[in-house]
Amino acid sequence: MGHLDHATFGWLTPVLSYAMACVGAALGLQCTVRALGASGRSRRNWLVTAASAIGTGIWTMHFVAMLGFGVSGTQIRYDVPLTLLSLLVAMLVVGMGVFAVGYGRERGRALVLGGLTTGLGVASMHYLGMAALRLHGDVRYDPMLVALSVVIAVVAATAALWAALNIKSPMAVAGASLVMGGAVSSMHYTGMLAVSVRVTSSTAELPGASTMQFIFPLAVGLGSYLFLTSAFVALSPSAGERAASVSAQRPVEHTAP
Repeated sequence: MGHLDHATFGWLTPVLSYAMACVGAALGLQCTVRALGASGRSRRNWLVTAASAIGTGIWTMHFVAMLGFGVSGTQIRYDVPLTLLSLLVAMLVVGMGVFAVGYGRERGRALVLGGLTTGLGVASMHYLGMAALRLHGDVRYDPMLVALSVVIAVVAATAALWAALNIKSPMAVAGASLVMGGAVSSMHYTGMLAVSVRVTSSTAELPGASTMQFIFPLAVGLGSYLFLTSAFVALSPSAGERAASVSAQRPVEHTAP
């Protein structure tokens, strides 16, 4: 059995990955709250942004955490197409969950459907990302811990979407995003605890890209996208603020000669 190290850089990767999950969750929840206060094309655009933010945050959390993952006795490489597919799956499946909540007629059913879909999206992204792993040996999973990680993902997603439907204040959104970030991280490390590797000694060159060649630059790029979009959303006026500014301008228009 190869010895697994989940934090080869110490606390840096777990803390940074948690921060990325929180930023993605905060942005996604804020966009979902904005979507619920909008209609038509505006609602759709906010929901698309929410899905891309949550999907990107989850993916970045996973692969920033994976920067600190090492197995004694073998190098690690990543299959590039599968890694990109895991990002696409995260965005698409989370998108389905977010749209279920954004357009659901009956809140309770929409929440269950949205939470289940989004949670399964988080889990499928994680295990697709793990399937992209290339190393000298066999990767095995503890089925009970895999099942637990999926349950954590579904419960976390449902709780986060419930928060988006029921809370409006920035402080409450911030609190919910910290909880969701913690839950996504818990799901990730529960999924990682399920992993065991039987290393086979080999000098053959592994296919795929190393973390520094591929994962690191992509994580930096997606992290930058999250922070820039967060700034844009924070600075753009909400529906309530726009309505207030319009009503404030009306008396001025009437008094004009």
